[in-house]
Amino acid sequence: MFDVVTFGEAMIRLVPPHFQRLEQTTSLDVQVGGGELNVAVGVSRLGLRSTWVSRLPKNALGRLLENRARQAGVDTSNLIWSGGERLGLYFVEFGAAPRPSSVLYDRAHSAISAITPGEVDWKRVFTGAKWFHTSGITPALSDSAAAVTLEALRAARAAGVTVSYDLNYRAKLWPPDKARAVQEPLMEYVDALITTEEDTSVVFKINAAGKTDARGFTEVSAESYKEVARRLQEKFHFKAVAITLRENPLVWRNTWTAIAYADGKFYDDVKYDLEIVDRIGGGDSFSAGFIHGVLVKKSYEAGVRYGNAFSALKHSNPGDFNWATLAEVESLLKGASLRVAR
Repeated sequence: MFDVVTFGEAMIRLVPPHFQRLEQTTSLDVQVGGGELNVAVGVSRLGLRSTWVSRLPKNALGRLLENRARQAGVDTSNLIWSGGERLGLYFVEFGAAPRPSSVLYDRAHSAISAITPGEVDWKRVFTGAKWFHTSGITPALSDSAAAVTLEALRAARAAGVTVSYDLNYRAKLWPPDKARAVQEPLMEYVDALITTEEDTSVVFKINAAGKTDARGFTEVSAESYKEVARRLQEKFHFKAVAITLRENPLVWRNTWTAIAYADGKFYDDVKYDLEIVDRIGGGDSFSAGFIHGVLVKKSYEAGVRYGNAFSALKHSNPGDFNWATLAEVESLLKGASLRVAR
């Protein structure tokens, strides 16, 4: 029924306007977002049929989130509705150099953190599906959410569904030792790991070689990233490893690229210069583009190129969701200019 199934938490996102701090603002912009929902929206924007599995409170905020997902083209028929829990919130303070942007979570005791094995009929959900995506945020929410993540991964494997997993480490959710202990057993069921050099180092203690400058920043070469990908594949036997590479000399100017390692080959792509409007959701957009490239174009090289371009475009619009179109992605891949489109 669906090309892509995703599973994970989404929250209400609250942002003070005009770079204000939370302590000074008198208003907040209300949006929604969450890694796996962002991916479901992204693949839908690129033409795939997606459904998002989660657990929401049966109240106005839960309905708000459901409606935003549906408006973005995502099926919500597999949502679980709960009675007593809440919907998580997160607050974003956008910074400007030298002050970095920051995120404050208010997500404890959210509805999805109380999810239990058996609540989702995974056999039904995966019937006819081609791809399943989740991330390291979901098992970090609670022990029961981790158990359901494992349940979902096993069901996807049994159904013959390709699985991608974004490591997506969040230090505010759990310490490295627990993240490693919980997630290493999950990797048995993962076909494609999507990660960063930093997350890989923290969770799996696989480090990239690099030079540290006087400010304490480490410059890592592309070859070092490739070695990280190779070691991940050797340790966990993934079919593919994709690593995104962000350099951020300034808060609002970054560069972005990605590599993948699959079938004994490395796949590189161009490095994009970004003038950032909003970087949140950039990694999720890479995952969505990667899934599109592999599913539709049938190659990991296309996965890297579509993921890289779709993510680069995401940085140009506010909010977690990526509003770029497939035509815009393919135009960028062909070398589109920055002239006004008339």
